[in-house]
Amino acid sequence: MTHAIRIHSPGAPEAFVWDAIDVPAPAEGQALIRHTAIGVNYIDVYHRTGLYPLPAMPAIIGMEGAGVIEAVGPGVTDLSPGDRVAYACGPTGAYAERRLVPAAQMVKIPAGISDATAAAMMLKGMTAQYLLKDTAPVHAGDTVLVHAAAGGVGLLLCQWAKHLGCTVIGTVGSDDKAALARAHGCDHAIVYTREDFPARVKEITGGKGARVIYDGIGRDTFAGSLDALALCGRLVCYGQASGPIAPINLGILSAKSASISRPVLFHYTATPESLARIAGDLLDVVSRGIVKLDTPREYALRDAAQAHRDLEGRRTTGSLVLMP
Repeated sequence: MTHAIRIHSPGAPEAFVWDAIDVPAPAEGQALIRHTAIGVNYIDVYHRTGLYPLPAMPAIIGMEGAGVIEAVGPGVTDLSPGDRVAYACGPTGAYAERRLVPAAQMVKIPAGISDATAAAMMLKGMTAQYLLKDTAPVHAGDTVLVHAAAGGVGLLLCQWAKHLGCTVIGTVGSDDKAALARAHGCDHAIVYTREDFPARVKEITGGKGARVIYDGIGRDTFAGSLDALALCGRLVCYGQASGPIAPINLGILSAKSASISRPVLFHYTATPESLARIAGDLLDVVSRGIVKLDTPREYALRDAAQAHRDLEGRRTTGSLVLMP
């Protein structure tokens, strides 16, 4: 018997229940993983609250984890029991001591990367990779704006964009978070609680604005992001931590010939080839120290509710992991 955090209906963090569950033997193309660390991401909040509805209840949420392969199903030839692996993919089910995962979506963890770091980096790190390299590719000399620059994705975006030669502007909620963002490649940290971020972006860029804006906040920053965008710029809305963006009249984009993207990681990693490319790029920059990951904040798996309270309350920086 294994245990998992489940929700029996959408709700607040108190909806989490510690349940005993059965995990069957792996079927064709599957692998059974014993988790050693589980990533916590804002998409988990969307699933818990019902913003992103799940197909059935009770449900186990979570899209990211790391651990050890215990068994593989028929047709799986590139993984073996004992392999250390990590993943960031659907379906949900990571908030568990053990689970089945599509073997094709698992990546072997290099010896120099800990399980906790691997669990904290896959979803956020692959998100940073496809945002910077595929959705809105950036180049040396570009100015980019990163919202929530002291968050899990934000810290990775700042470092990686700086490595690519960009001028990086970030928004944060406090002076402590501003210092953290600057320590991770952010050239200009704007404390949005007391500064008008569109005005500051224009001041920093000599009135031009940012060529690319990476926005995981959503409703609260959308209008300001459009204002802070340069002519012919790209606004990438990859999350909605403050709530969904209201329907817009596309005519407002014509004032700057701007474009908007709403990408989803799992579309970019849908094939083994694309996953290998994106994950391989991430593992390379982490292994070479180009992108550094701070030690993730750890919670016991049973304490998933507190991890969600802290995440939603914006009381955290960097990454969070659950430890079975």
